[in-house]
Amino acid sequence: MGALARSRYNFNTLMSRSFCLCSSICTGVPSSKSSPSQSCGALPRFYSPILPSSKGEVVRLEGDEFWHMTRVLRLGVDSRLELFNGTGGLVEACIHSIDKTGSYIIALNESKMLHPQGAQWHVFSAFGSLKGGRADWLIEKCTELGASSVTPLLTERSPNITNNRVERLHRVILAAVKQCQRLHGMTLKPPMKLHDFLPMVSQSNLSFLAAAKSPPLVNMLSLSSPPDGGVLIVGPEGDFTEEELKLLTDAGAILVGLGSCRLRVETATIALLSALMLWSDAREQETLPLARDHEP
Repeated sequence: MGALARSRYNFNTLMSRSFCLCSSICTGVPSSKSSPSQSCGALPRFYSPILPSSKGEVVRLEGDEFWHMTRVLRLGVDSRLELFNGTGGLVEACIHSIDKTGSYIIALNESKMLHPQGAQWHVFSAFGSLKGGRADWLIEKCTELGASSVTPLLTERSPNITNNRVERLHRVILAAVKQCQRLHGMTLKPPMKLHDFLPMVSQSNLSFLAAAKSPPLVNMLSLSSPPDGGVLIVGPEGDFTEEELKLLTDAGAILVGLGSCRLRVETATIALLSALMLWSDAREQETLPLARDHEP
């Protein structure tokens, strides 16, 4: 556990493999009109931890992103593209020059800093024991669906997660972020023991716990007011023990059922997250006409 905690990476640290040099560091220009998940156009998008702060500034792109740009997409000088930094920064740019190890990218306009929108759901799933790429699939789909973070939950039946999987899962996140056009990288947090997790359940406005023979999720949603986000909890293969379930429900977790079939850990996680994201989005859309009606 200690070794794994020391190996944790944040989105920018890991992806600095595609490092760049910049004449000045960008804080970005805030924009409230653009969607945080929407591209400025049909342009290829590349990750860069540092963005140019103003039109005409140049950054250098190397590593994996340079390889994908020049060898996979075969972009050349003057090709237009977008750069993003994984924390909401976005700028339209083009390739200024290319050499053997990297390319210089010049900004065509001012960079923008976009803030996350919509409900922020945090996933706590006991997937440490999953094998055969199933954990990769879980992380990939959580990223695509818009989860704010994923935390491996350590339980009696899933007591650990191997150290060498952490960096791989971060690579999966970056690939999924680019695929689904997110501008904010999903956070993969260090593993957490169940007892350490209980205070978070108590403090959360809404915590849903997937459990067999529980009231259907749809019924529970009809009784709930959608918050700005919350916590969703999925147990390990073999489910939580009775003691663990009691601890979670005593802390405030709401038991919800996901149907009559027995689901794998990754299937239950994605089913619950999908339903909550769609629910949150639908309720948010319902409030938009009301907000416009009250505009002066």
